[in-house]
Parts: sequence; structure tokens; C-alpha cells
Amino acid sequence: MTTSQEELLPGTRRALLHRIAVAQAEGRAPSLVAAVVRDGKTVWTGARTSVEGHAPDENVQYRIGSITKTFTAVLVLRLRDEGALDLGDPLEKHVPGTGVGQATVAELLAHTGGLAAETPGPWWERSPGSLRPELDDVLGERPLLSPPGRRFHYSNPGYALLGALIEKLRGASWEEVLRRDVLEPLGLHRTSVRPQMPHAGGWAVHPWADVMLPEPIEDLGRMAPAGQLWSTTGDLATFAAFLVNGDERVLSTESLREMRTPAAPHEAGDVASGYAYCLGMEIRRRNGRSLVGHTGSLPGFLACLMISVEDDVAAVALANSTSGPLLFPVAADLVRIVSEAEPRIPAPWKPATDVDPSLLELTGQWYWGTHVFALRLMADGLVSLGPLSGSGRRSRFRPNGDGTWTGVEGYYAGELLKAVRRPDGSVSHLDLGSFVFTRQPYDEGAPVPGGVDPEGWRGIG
Repeated sequence: MTTSQEELLPGTRRALLHRIAVAQAEGRAPSLVAAVVRDGKTVWTGARTSVEGHAPDENVQYRIGSITKTFTAVLVLRLRDEGALDLGDPLEKHVPGTGVGQATVAELLAHTGGLAAETPGPWWERSPGSLRPELDDVLGERPLLSPPGRRFHYSNPGYALLGALIEKLRGASWEEVLRRDVLEPLGLHRTSVRPQMPHAGGWAVHPWADVMLPEPIEDLGRMAPAGQLWSTTGDLATFAAFLVNGDERVLSTESLREMRTPAAPHEAGDVASGYAYCLGMEIRRRNGRSLVGHTGSLPGFLACLMISVEDDVAAVALANSTSGPLLFPVAADLVRIVSEAEPRIPAPWKPATDVDPSLLELTGQWYWGTHVFALRLMADGLVSLGPLSGSGRRSRFRPNGDGTWTGVEGYYAGELLKAVRRPDGSVSHLDLGSFVFTRQPYDEGAPVPGGVDPEGWRGIG
């Protein structure tokens, strides 16, 4: 991915630099690097460091912790798209004998499998993976804390199981599969399981004194799919663009949209704070903006990748300290600065290239009872159905090629929309998940459930 610093105005670039400078200084991080992506291209990179005369650039590796989980989730969705598994499959179907096999693939991806948050034994992030050579060592004697599917409970061992699932179905190590199926096709040559020079060293900064302590760098073994990777702002900027736009060599835009869709029931506190977990990605709210991505941490390192899909702006922030700068607010502010200072210019409107006349006749007003809806034909071939005004159930639908459409978002995601025709070929009504939409409110000429009063509409008196 090319970097074009000139694409942002000088005032915007200074505001971005100021934001990371404040974060590095107030967070007392040995170094902090960041990048901003707009319209699929890196438009800004920046760095602040405690070492005079030398600042890390977009090619210096940092450990990215749990952002690794998003890479692992991409591999699982690839397997699903190839037909090797179904997200509803219990783990036991593919990786038998774990003792937690009733948890489904989707539940493991969404942290609703009921598994413990961490492994038993020594702190796994600061101890060698050789202490946990088998899945039994990762899971321990009490791997399940609640029944699968009951609640959201973030689980690192759950992603170790997904790594084992990938290895079983691919017949190769998680590292090899990741390199072959994701890193090489996307050109992420500076993303690796083990550090490659140049890379930052991990540091712990004393909470009450301006002194530092080096953190150990361990190979996490079985836990690698949960948090092992090293990467750069340059590579993660490319990865962020992929997470929005897709790449048919790796994963489709549709499957990535599925990854970005909330999948887990959350505690009341999570809902109130605007947090939700998807399939290997998080959704967070800040300053009225919805951001999707992932945070990460390992001793000595902090990481954050966040995307505003609506603005088509993403930000990456990395630091080499165990604690200090809170990188989610930093990344969120980088997105906000660009989105507000230089709002996205929409693509020119263009008419559709080919329109099916039978589809065109379906557009316009429809009534669900007395609620007024509008069906619109989009230039991209989708149709949208939603309230003519105000809020309500609104969805887009993709064509199935047989005169029906399937919802891709909102209340009607996955639901089937079809036009029901009379014997003479004219349209009687729309059927959507058993709801009848008619051209007139409670149209007596359509099969409205419960029937229509034969006396018709009337006033009082």
C-alpha cells in the first residue's frame, strides 16, 4: 500500500501529530506509532519516541496482542466459505475430545462458548508456550464457566481452540496457514509470528517513577492464535483496508461484513457503554461514531486498530509499554480528526446499467398494515425496504437469482423477501418473513392475515 502524506491538509496532519504526542507524553510510552487510512490508502503516519534523533517508522514491528484474533477469525471464515465447516458446527465435530466440544465455532469466535478467560498455571503471556504443549494444558480441569451460548465472556483459550481447528482442517500449522492464506496474498511481509528486525523492545514503565524494566518476549505456543503476532503500522493499515473492502483471494466483502456484525449477548454495562463483540472483531462507540476493529496487549506492548466504515477512515496505534497510553481513545480520535476536518467526498451518483422491468414495477410505496414503507432499487443491484419516514425496521436485500431476495442487515437479515403474483402475473403483495406488504393499507384484494372488514374504512358517527 502506498503512503501519500500530501493527501491530508497541513492542519489535519498537525492535529494528528499533536494527538499522538500528547498520548506518548502523558502515557509515558517509550514510543508510540500511528497511521491513518482513508479510501483504502495510507494517508498519514506518525511517531513519537523517548529516544532523541530516532523515531520508529511504519516498518518497525511491535507486538499486536489480541489483534491476532482478527487474523485467526479471517482464517475460520475462509474455511466456512470453502464449505469445510459451518459456524454452527460444534467444535467436537472437527476437534474431538477437548471436553468443551459442545461449544460451536461461532460461539468460540464471539467469546460466548462459556470458556474461562485465561489458561491455568503461570501467567501465559509471560511464560513459554512449552509449559502448555497440549490443548488440555490450555483448558485445564475446569474449562467451562457457564453453558455455551449463555453469555459473553472473553476467552483467550477459545482462540487457541480455533487455532487447533484451523490446523486440523488444513493439515498444517496455524502459522503456515496464516502466512499462505492471508499474509502473502495481502502483501503483509512485515507481519510475523516471531519478531523480525527492526522491531521495538517491550518495556514496563514504573507507575510512580520515570524508570523502565524490559519485559520478556515469549513464544506463546498453543496460545499463539490468541495473541502472538508482530506487525507494523504499515501492514496493519493494509489489513484495515482489507477488513473494509475485502479481497477475493482471501475473504469476500460479504463475509467481512458478517465478521463486523454483533454476534454476542452482552452484560448491561457493555450495552450501556456501546461495546459489542462480533466474529473476531469489536464494535465500540465514541463521540457518536461506531468503530469496529480490535485492541491488543501483551507485556511490553499495546495495540489498537479501529475503523469507521461509514467514514471509510481507519487508524492504527501501537506502543511499546505494558500500560500507559490508552490506545482506543487515541485511534478513535485519529479517525475523528480526519473525518471531521476533511469529510468524505461521496462518489458521484450513477444510474444503474441494467434494470429488470419486472423489478422496477415493485418499487415505490408499500404498506405493512398502516405503516408506510418504500422499496427502492439500488444501483448496486440490491433493493432496500424501510419506513418512508422516521425510524423503524429497515434492511437491504440481495437478489437470489430466482425472483427472491435475502436480507443482508438489520431486523430482516437472513429473511426472505418475495413478490407474490396473481394468476394473471400482476403483483398481489410482498411476503417478508410472513408479513404481507400491500399497495394500499389493508388491501382487500390481498391475503391480509386476519382478513379485512368488509365494510371498509369509515369514520365515527
